[in-house]
Amino acid sequence: MDVVKLNSKKDMFERLGIINQTIQQLIDKYQPDAMAIEAPFFGKNVQSMLKLGRAQGVAIAVAMSNRVEVAEYSPKKVKQSITGNGNATKEQIWKLLNNIMRLKNTIKYFDASDALAVAVCHHFNGHGIPIPKPTPKRKSSKKSTSSWAAFVQQHPERVGKR
Repeated sequence: MDVVKLNSKKDMFERLGIINQTIQQLIDKYQPDAMAIEAPFFGKNVQSMLKLGRAQGVAIAVAMSNRVEVAEYSPKKVKQSITGNGNATKEQIWKLLNNIMRLKNTIKYFDASDALAVAVCHHFNGHGIPIPKPTPKRKSSKKSTSSWAAFVQQHPERVGKR
């Protein structure tokens, strides 16, 4: 689990070439059956969206030229698959990924955990593992358990043992 840091001083096409080479090296090394990507969300900065679209296009083209299946998931779908909550924070996602994957409890870049979340989402969706449904909000005056506790109680198979 890592990130590719590109030098912003390099030409855009040179950076796209680095993405191409990196994806090809990963495919050569790990021989994946599938690649999952997160669909871009629409932001206000058109230039950022254009750059992201070009980078994703290069990655998708490399995967397809190697006959690697490509799947795309919305950010909400990824969050829903990992935490049961489509509005979860990056910290909540990382905490659940730690439990699912039994990872170290530190991370240098949330971009790396975002990518892992997309991969785990694809695994859950592509291999018949049930996706947790959001915990329904109770209309009760009694103090209810936290949503995390309810999630763990409803989905013990999704929480790693330590």
